[in-house]
Amino acid sequence: MLVLAHVSDIHIDGSERNTSRAARALTYARSLRPDAIVLTGDLADNGAMEEYEIVRELVSGDDVPLVLCPGNHDTRAHLRKVLLEQDGDHPVNQALNLDHATIALCDSSVPGRPEGELSDDTLAWLDSVLAATPGVPAFVGMHHPAVALGIPYVDGIRLGRPEGLAEVLGRHPHAIAVLAGHAHTAAATTFAGLPLLVAPGVVSTALLPSETSAHPPVDHDLPPAVALHVLDDGRVTTHFRPVP
Repeated sequence: MLVLAHVSDIHIDGSERNTSRAARALTYARSLRPDAIVLTGDLADNGAMEEYEIVRELVSGDDVPLVLCPGNHDTRAHLRKVLLEQDGDHPVNQALNLDHATIALCDSSVPGRPEGELSDDTLAWLDSVLAATPGVPAFVGMHHPAVALGIPYVDGIRLGRPEGLAEVLGRHPHAIAVLAGHAHTAAATTFAGLPLLVAPGVVSTALLPSETSAHPPVDHDLPPAVALHVLDDGRVTTHFRPVP
């Protein structure tokens, strides 16, 4: 059995509130002793170097493997410099090869834009990662969900050109699930014949139109939450947990 702790949208902005909520979520995720932690974007709120220095403190010094990708609030060059000790502002794509699974996180951010898209280079990278591990169950993740979730505020800035992702996934039957963040809500749907599993928000929770008339439809008082993806006997089961 393999367990992934999925954390998203910590939006570190220098405030004690957001840092505390992110620390709680990551500490709780580690306490569950997962095989890896997956962090799907919007690590920083403004993409500032100082924000990534806080993120670095939150994710360092632990023996649980962690893999991440940027979101629309992130700045690639600053994220690379502080968290990966690399230069450049090209897409931040990361793969983690575990004993019984592959995790491939794609950079769906579009600099200066809230909506997402996977570049041709990123799709080619994903294709090569999946081709290198045939028969090994693969989780493919990114920040932006590839389908509408019923929240207009979020759906208008979801992943564009999802057909490119669907085409790549269709070539690799060992891809078993797609992971995303961005929506600040726990959600489960399907894309390209696979489960599409969206992590809850850490700094806030997005609400359905039936839950509120406010705009943006966001609740800042609900607790942070994480997703746990359990792979057992070829089947993925997801549990959503509010952080104590």
